[in-house]
Amino acid sequence: MKTTVYIDGQSGTTGLQIYERIGAREDLELLRIDEDKRHDLEERKKFLNAADIVFLCLPDDGAREAVSLIDNPNVRVIDASTAHRTDPDWVYGYPELSKEQREAIRHGKRIANPGCHATGLISVTAPLVSMGILPKDYPVTCYSLTGYSGGGKKMIAEYEGEDKANALFSPGIYGLNLKHKHVPEMTKYTGLSHAPVFMPVVDDYYKGMATTIMLQNRLLSGTPTAEEICKRLEEYYASEHFVSVVPFGTNESKIYANTNAGTNKLSIIVCGHEEQTTVTALFDNLGKGASGAAVQNMNIMLGLDETIGLE
Repeated sequence: MKTTVYIDGQSGTTGLQIYERIGAREDLELLRIDEDKRHDLEERKKFLNAADIVFLCLPDDGAREAVSLIDNPNVRVIDASTAHRTDPDWVYGYPELSKEQREAIRHGKRIANPGCHATGLISVTAPLVSMGILPKDYPVTCYSLTGYSGGGKKMIAEYEGEDKANALFSPGIYGLNLKHKHVPEMTKYTGLSHAPVFMPVVDDYYKGMATTIMLQNRLLSGTPTAEEICKRLEEYYASEHFVSVVPFGTNESKIYANTNAGTNKLSIIVCGHEEQTTVTALFDNLGKGASGAAVQNMNIMLGLDETIGLE
């Protein structure tokens, strides 16, 4: 018997990307609401309660409303919005965080898909905190470069329109109040006792992310070198399929943010020397940073090979 899946918000960027990854799968049956009824509350409620798995690809308020419409206790939900990422009743959907996290996703009914920037920062910071290398009170700073597709249809139209503003041909630093919506989940799931100083940057390319933290080794436990930090991260992620660590010294000239575009891979690159270290996560903001991660979480929830539809 096929697993039934409904995407609420099927016409948005994330919804379309999820459909692209699962639309041809023979083990799933996709429930498709009529386009002219996708804002009809009763029609949505019918679909939300008919599916085995529901993906919510909606603004935060819309996601909360959708959850309130579900009264079928068997429906399992993966929410791609920010609405439930720090909610203690929801499981955070970054399985590589730990074996326990993966098991919690496997058995969970409500999964909060991570934010794209948060995926990058957590992937490089949480292991260092967990291994005792990065003190919990370390003053973490991070910048994260992303392609414009992360801004959704409106931003895509601005960058790809014929009347494209001249400023859009250069990098745009945003989140200038230092209260980006991903910061709460970054703080919670890294294990840091203080929020990181986080600076996102959007640039004139479609997709791909490079999220970087910068460390002073003298402030780390045991004052490790950059190469030693790389080896410890390699050990931490040794058994993972989608997350891997590039051997130290491989990248000595440039790192390109779109390296893993079109994949569900996340590559970690460590650079530096005895006194200073940078750790960069390279991934696709639409892949491991959004839709790919959502499909990976669904595969885990269904007890399937995590890579199905993602290779």
